Amino acid sequence: MAPTAEVPFPPTVGDFFTPSILGGDDQWLTKYSILVWVAVAAIIIYFLMSYRDPKLVPTKKQWMAESIYNFGRNTIAKDMIGHEGLRFAPYLTTLFCFILLTNFMGIIPGIQTSPNSHIAMPLVMAAISYVMFIYVGIQKNGAGTFFKNHLMPPAPWFMMPILIPIELASNFIFRPATLALRLFANMFAGHVILLVFTLGGFVLLNSESLFLKPVSLLSWALAIGLTFLEALVAVLQAYVFTVLTASYVSGALAEEH
Repeated sequence: MAPTAEVPFPPTVGDFFTPSILGGDDQWLTKYSILVWVAVAAIIIYFLMSYRDPKLVPTKKQWMAESIYNFGRNTIAKDMIGHEGLRFAPYLTTLFCFILLTNFMGIIPGIQTSPNSHIAMPLVMAAISYVMFIYVGIQKNGAGTFFKNHLMPPAPWFMMPILIPIELASNFIFRPATLALRLFANMFAGHVILLVFTLGGFVLLNSESLFLKPVSLLSWALAIGLTFLEALVAVLQAYVFTVLTASYVSGALAEEH
């Protein structure tokens, strides 16, 4: 009897990295990096095409583009930050569109994975929002006032040795970490669940037991139902990430806490 190849267990950290399209250890060109550039190109091309020849009575494409921007401008930027938030509307709208599109890639046949199911992309977006949150706060109130507002809450002086580390961790560590992890965990978990039910259907269908074969239909039906749930999660996570970013900017612009 020929010896069988042993499957390495447990998996290593390297197993979680997407293999390079070029082969070898180069990680700069993977499926995820290509999907990110596809999403960027799709958003730019769509809005350029929609506003290439604007009409007083908008076409369907122009109306859709204007509705998306108005959603980011009025519902997120203006409602969360106020009138001063209008200057952040382009960034917040772009952020929402990018996250939404890359989230939906996880349920598009032939792609079936989202760049946000890899921790790198949510971390980058959280870092951008984090830097912007600090920058606009210092620009508006000055470094001293900004850090005082976010490190020293109104409390008796003898409580400060306890409160300052808590505020430091809450405002400058947990905020960007949870912002990234929330998006990553939801997209990664959804991808794994769909994979389990889809592949589970094939395993049940190929099982030797006649009683398990019909259960494969139930597994695939659940996979289809969960796909619609994943679409809802994709929209909600894009909205939550953008709203929290706007909320952090609003807090940074506030003169007092």
